[in-house]
Amino acid sequence: MLVKRALPEHPDEGWRARKRQQTRQRIADAGLRLFLEHGFEATTLDAIAAAAGIARRTFFHYFDSKEALLYAYEDEVEHSFRAALADLDSNTPAFEAMALALRDLIASFGSERARKIHSVMHATDALRACQQADYERLESLVFSALAEKWPEPSGHLRLRLIAIVGVSALRVAVDRWHLDASGSLRDYLNESFAALRSEMLT
Repeated sequence: MLVKRALPEHPDEGWRARKRQQTRQRIADAGLRLFLEHGFEATTLDAIAAAAGIARRTFFHYFDSKEALLYAYEDEVEHSFRAALADLDSNTPAFEAMALALRDLIASFGSERARKIHSVMHATDALRACQQADYERLESLVFSALAEKWPEPSGHLRLRLIAIVGVSALRVAVDRWHLDASGSLRDYLNESFAALRSEMLT
Protein backbone atom coordinates (compact mmCIF):
# COMPACT_ATOMS: atom_id res chain seq x y z
CA MET A 1 0.00 0.00 0.00
CA LEU A 2 1.44 3.34 -1.01
CA VAL A 3 1.50 6.10 1.56
CA LYS A 4 1.36 9.63 0.25
CA ARG A 5 4.04 11.71 1.92
CA ALA A 6 3.21 15.23 3.01
CA LEU A 7 5.21 17.75 1.09
CA PRO A 8 7.33 20.12 3.19
CA GLU A 9 5.93 23.61 3.55
CA HIS A 10 7.35 26.01 1.02
CA PRO A 11 9.13 28.94 2.74
CA ASP A 12 6.90 31.41 0.91
CA GLU A 13 3.79 29.65 2.22
CA GLY A 14 5.04 29.91 5.79
CA TRP A 15 5.83 33.58 5.33
CA ARG A 16 2.41 34.29 3.84
CA ALA A 17 0.68 32.51 6.73
CA ARG A 18 2.63 34.55 9.28
CA LYS A 19 1.94 37.75 7.36
CA ARG A 20 -1.77 37.00 7.26
CA GLN A 21 -1.85 36.27 10.99
CA GLN A 22 0.00 39.50 11.74
CA THR A 23 -2.47 41.49 9.64
CA ARG A 24 -5.42 39.77 11.30
CA GLN A 25 -4.01 40.59 14.73
CA ARG A 26 -3.38 44.21 13.74
CA ILE A 27 -6.98 44.61 12.59
CA ALA A 28 -8.32 43.03 15.78
CA ASP A 29 -6.14 45.22 17.99
CA ALA A 30 -7.14 48.35 16.08
CA GLY A 31 -10.82 47.48 16.36
CA LEU A 32 -10.62 46.79 20.09
CA ARG A 33 -8.81 50.07 20.69
CA LEU A 34 -11.44 52.04 18.76
CA PHE A 35 -14.30 50.23 20.49
CA LEU A 36 -12.90 51.32 23.84
CA GLU A 37 -12.26 54.90 22.72
CA HIS A 38 -15.48 55.59 20.82
CA GLY A 39 -17.89 52.79 21.68
CA PHE A 40 -18.79 49.72 19.65
CA GLU A 41 -21.76 51.21 17.80
CA ALA A 42 -19.95 54.45 16.91
CA THR A 43 -16.91 52.66 15.46
CA THR A 44 -17.17 52.18 11.71
CA LEU A 45 -15.49 49.65 9.49
CA ASP A 46 -13.85 52.54 7.64
CA ALA A 47 -12.29 53.74 10.91
CA ILE A 48 -11.04 50.25 11.77
CA ALA A 49 -9.54 49.80 8.32
CA ALA A 50 -7.80 53.18 8.49
CA ALA A 51 -6.41 52.47 11.95
CA ALA A 52 -5.11 49.08 10.80
CA GLY A 53 -3.61 50.51 7.61
CA ILE A 54 -5.70 48.45 5.21
CA ALA A 55 -8.37 49.11 2.58
CA ARG A 56 -11.99 48.71 3.72
CA ARG A 57 -12.57 45.83 1.31
CA THR A 58 -9.50 44.05 2.74
CA PHE A 59 -11.24 43.90 6.13
CA PHE A 60 -13.63 41.26 4.78
CA HIS A 61 -10.75 39.02 3.77
CA TYR A 62 -10.10 38.56 7.49
CA PHE A 63 -13.41 39.16 9.31
CA ASP A 64 -17.09 38.93 8.46
CA SER A 65 -18.21 41.75 10.77
CA LYS A 66 -17.25 44.10 13.62
CA GLU A 67 -18.51 41.51 16.10
CA ALA A 68 -16.08 38.95 14.70
CA LEU A 69 -13.19 41.09 15.91
CA LEU A 70 -14.11 40.26 19.49
CA TYR A 71 -13.61 36.55 18.75
CA ALA A 72 -10.25 36.96 17.05
CA TYR A 73 -8.57 35.61 20.17
CA GLU A 74 -10.47 32.32 20.32
CA ASP A 75 -7.75 30.33 18.53
CA GLU A 76 -5.20 31.68 20.98
CA VAL A 77 -7.45 30.78 23.92
CA GLU A 78 -7.94 27.23 22.68
CA HIS A 79 -4.24 26.70 22.00
CA SER A 80 -3.25 28.08 25.41
CA PHE A 81 -5.78 25.94 27.30
CA ARG A 82 -4.87 22.73 25.46
CA ALA A 83 -1.15 23.39 25.95
CA ALA A 84 -1.62 24.00 29.68
CA LEU A 85 -3.70 20.83 30.03
CA ALA A 86 -1.22 18.74 28.04
CA ASP A 87 1.59 19.76 30.40
CA LEU A 88 -0.23 18.25 33.39
CA ASP A 89 0.23 14.65 34.51
CA SER A 90 -2.67 12.36 33.59
CA ASN A 91 -2.84 11.31 37.25
CA THR A 92 -3.96 14.83 38.15
CA PRO A 93 -7.69 14.75 39.02
CA ALA A 94 -9.71 16.14 36.13
CA PHE A 95 -11.23 18.95 38.20
CA GLU A 96 -7.84 20.12 39.42
CA ALA A 97 -6.38 19.84 35.91
CA MET A 98 -9.18 22.01 34.55
CA ALA A 99 -8.68 24.58 37.32
CA LEU A 100 -4.92 24.75 36.75
CA ALA A 101 -5.31 25.02 32.97
CA LEU A 102 -7.86 27.85 33.26
CA ARG A 103 -5.55 29.68 35.65
CA ASP A 104 -2.67 29.32 33.18
CA LEU A 105 -4.98 30.45 30.38
CA ILE A 106 -5.64 33.70 32.22
CA ALA A 107 -1.91 34.26 32.68
CA SER A 108 -1.11 33.63 29.00
CA PHE A 109 -4.08 35.54 27.61
CA GLY A 110 -3.42 38.67 29.64
CA SER A 111 -5.67 40.19 32.26
CA GLU A 112 -5.77 43.69 30.76
CA ARG A 113 -6.74 42.46 27.32
CA ALA A 114 -9.44 40.29 28.90
CA ARG A 115 -10.72 43.31 30.83
CA LYS A 116 -10.92 45.38 27.65
CA ILE A 117 -12.82 42.70 25.74
CA HIS A 118 -15.17 42.20 28.69
CA SER A 119 -15.88 45.95 28.79
CA VAL A 120 -16.75 46.05 25.10
CA MET A 121 -18.93 42.94 25.36
CA HIS A 122 -21.04 44.65 28.03
CA ALA A 123 -21.64 47.72 25.87
CA THR A 124 -24.91 46.57 24.26
CA ASP A 125 -27.61 43.94 24.81
CA ALA A 126 -26.63 42.24 21.56
CA LEU A 127 -23.01 41.93 22.61
CA ARG A 128 -24.00 40.65 26.05
CA ALA A 129 -25.95 37.91 24.28
CA CYS A 130 -22.85 37.16 22.21
CA GLN A 131 -20.84 36.85 25.42
CA GLN A 132 -23.27 34.22 26.69
CA ALA A 133 -22.66 32.25 23.50
CA ASP A 134 -18.93 32.76 24.00
CA TYR A 135 -19.05 31.09 27.41
CA GLU A 136 -20.97 28.19 25.88
CA ARG A 137 -18.25 27.80 23.25
CA LEU A 138 -15.63 27.85 26.01
CA GLU A 139 -17.49 25.06 27.83
CA SER A 140 -17.33 22.96 24.65
CA LEU A 141 -13.65 23.74 24.23
CA VAL A 142 -12.84 22.77 27.82
CA PHE A 143 -14.83 19.55 27.58
CA SER A 144 -13.21 18.64 24.25
CA ALA A 145 -9.72 19.18 25.70
CA LEU A 146 -10.54 17.16 28.83
CA ALA A 147 -12.02 14.32 26.77
CA GLU A 148 -8.90 14.29 24.63
CA LYS A 149 -6.74 13.83 27.74
CA TRP A 150 -9.12 11.30 29.32
CA PRO A 151 -10.77 9.61 26.30
CA GLU A 152 -12.65 6.83 28.15
CA PRO A 153 -16.31 7.39 27.15
CA SER A 154 -17.63 6.28 30.53
CA GLY A 155 -16.05 9.36 32.09
CA HIS A 156 -17.36 11.91 29.62
CA LEU A 157 -20.46 12.87 31.62
CA ARG A 158 -18.25 13.76 34.57
CA LEU A 159 -15.88 15.71 32.30
CA ARG A 160 -18.76 17.66 30.77
CA LEU A 161 -20.02 18.62 34.22
CA ILE A 162 -16.50 19.65 35.21
CA ALA A 163 -16.27 21.85 32.11
CA ILE A 164 -19.62 23.52 32.87
CA VAL A 165 -18.73 24.12 36.52
CA GLY A 166 -15.26 25.38 35.64
CA VAL A 167 -16.44 27.90 33.07
CA SER A 168 -19.19 29.05 35.46
CA ALA A 169 -16.51 29.66 38.10
CA LEU A 170 -14.52 31.65 35.56
CA ARG A 171 -17.58 33.67 34.62
CA VAL A 172 -18.28 34.61 38.24
CA ALA A 173 -14.62 35.53 38.71
CA VAL A 174 -14.63 37.73 35.59
CA ASP A 175 -17.80 39.53 36.68
CA ARG A 176 -16.38 40.24 40.17
CA TRP A 177 -13.06 41.36 38.72
CA HIS A 178 -14.78 43.67 36.24
CA LEU A 179 -16.53 45.45 39.11
CA ASP A 180 -13.34 45.73 41.19
CA ALA A 181 -10.54 47.30 39.16
CA SER A 182 -8.11 46.88 42.06
CA GLY A 183 -8.60 43.11 42.27
CA SER A 184 -6.77 40.34 40.46
CA LEU A 185 -8.63 38.08 38.03
CA ARG A 186 -6.41 35.19 39.06
CA ASP A 187 -7.25 35.75 42.74
CA TYR A 188 -10.96 35.88 41.99
CA LEU A 189 -10.70 32.66 39.98
CA ASN A 190 -8.82 30.97 42.82
CA GLU A 191 -11.57 32.08 45.21
CA SER A 192 -14.23 30.62 42.92
CA PHE A 193 -12.49 27.27 42.77
CA ALA A 194 -11.85 27.28 46.52
CA ALA A 195 -15.59 27.81 47.10
CA LEU A 196 -16.41 24.92 44.76
CA ARG A 197 -13.96 22.62 46.52
CA SER A 198 -15.43 23.58 49.87
CA GLU A 199 -18.96 22.73 48.68
CA MET A 200 -17.88 19.44 47.13
CA LEU A 201 -16.12 18.32 50.31
CA THR A 202 -18.97 19.15 52.69
